[in-house]
This record gives sequence, structure tokens and C-alpha cells, in this order.
Amino acid sequence: MSQKEYSNGDITILWKPEKCTHSGVCVRTLPQVYNPKERPWIKIENATSEELVAQVAKCPSGALSIKK
Repeated sequence: MSQKEYSNGDITILWKPEKCTHSGVCVRTLPQVYNPKERPWIKIENATSEELVAQVAKCPSGALSIKK
């Protein structure tokens, strides 16, 4: 299973495309970070680490996670 990593130097978001169900929770919660029409589609620098951790916890498919 492939995954991509996005880091802000404090935390790293892991995205597993195969698990993504495209529910849109990420885009609706933090649209300044997640924009599927752009590449890279995750701009982790556009939110605080706390905002990102809280949003990732809401991902229903588990496609987004925080690297420990």
C-alpha cells in the first residue's frame, strides 16, 4: 500500500490513497489545507499542528493519520 507524507517539521501527516473514501471531511474541516484540485493537495503549512491533529482524528476511513 502506498502512502505519502506531509510534514511541517513538528508533525507528519500520512495519507494512504487506497484507504480514502473521499468523504470530504478533511476538505470541509480545513479547506485551506486540503484542496484535491491542487498538487500537492495537502498544504500542511496552512494550519497549526493542533488543528491538523484534530482534523486527522475525524477522518472516517483512516486514510489520514499522524506519524508517531
